[in-house]
Amino acid sequence: VESSRVKVAAVNLLVPILAATAATGFAVDLGLDWRRRPRPHAGMWALAIGAYALASWALVLGLAAGWGPVSFRLFYWLGAIVNIPVLAAGSVFLVLGPRIGRRFAYGVGIWSLLGGAATWLAPLKDIAEKEGIPEGKALFDFIIEVGGVSVPGPRVFAAIAGGVATLIIVGLAAYSAVRFWRSNRTLAIGNLLIVFGTLAPALGGSLTALGEAAGFAVALLIGAVLLWTGYRVATGSRRVTS
Repeated sequence: VESSRVKVAAVNLLVPILAATAATGFAVDLGLDWRRRPRPHAGMWALAIGAYALASWALVLGLAAGWGPVSFRLFYWLGAIVNIPVLAAGSVFLVLGPRIGRRFAYGVGIWSLLGGAATWLAPLKDIAEKEGIPEGKALFDFIIEVGGVSVPGPRVFAAIAGGVATLIIVGLAAYSAVRFWRSNRTLAIGNLLIVFGTLAPALGGSLTALGEAAGFAVALLIGAVLLWTGYRVATGSRRVTS
């Protein structure tokens, strides 16, 4: 029985490490791409996947050493509040142009700061007693008190970021896929991979047969790989076209 538990624990830790490594590789690739050709969408994507990678490493730390206030707040803020809106900003820059992209990016920056303030100021409930991957609803109140004033808690920011920003990414990528399906099939396929990569983390809850932590990490790994592949396919097709 003890040997079985050790094996499960090893799997629960190995898969998050693979997911964090893939996300880190993608973030480095995006950073180098932006350095070679500074384009707003590449810069925003580099920041977004950098947040994805840091959140994944915070997950690894929490599973390996036990969750603490810093590791969980970092995991929640970057993974649930910052990552997807910044990724959406990159898509807005690419599809809708720099003017709209800049305005959207400013809004995302303010949103990320407000969400960060809520995440780091919100009271955290019994984090040391949690095993696996704690849920935000079990640790954060929906509404929190700051200086005697009731303000939205981190769960509000996470819910809106996950819903609205995901719709923007998926909608713009799907639009590009339909638009270029006949004229540039490779670009269209790249955008479809980005759609699937964006939606992949939602599969975490349906992979419970692998274990809670392992299932969630597999979804993160699939998401990172699909996003990386989609970006490379779409970028390569644009270079060929140009």
